[in-house]
Amino acid sequence: MKSLAITVALMAALVGSAAPVFARDALDRIATTTVKLQDGSTLYIFKDGKMAKEDAYGRAVTLKPGEVLTAKDGRQIKAVGNESARLDGLLNDGHRG
Repeated sequence: MKSLAITVALMAALVGSAAPVFARDALDRIATTTVKLQDGSTLYIFKDGKMAKEDAYGRAVTLKPGEVLTAKDGRQIKAVGNESARLDGLLNDGHRG
């Protein structure tokens, strides 16, 4: 019986620690394209064509209407939409509560 309790406790700890990994996996599945930007941030382009930006510290930041972003390779990308709330939910899934 003691062995069973230890096994259950270990399984609970493993599942709890894996939640952030699952959140990042969900983000990678939902965003069709990710683009690394020159300032160290990441631009996510979702299936519906709207975009969201994650800063270099892993936080969702607001995109300004018509903002032009520069990719690491020098491409200029005009922002479409501002899905910062969607990105924030995906980045923080499993971290709150």
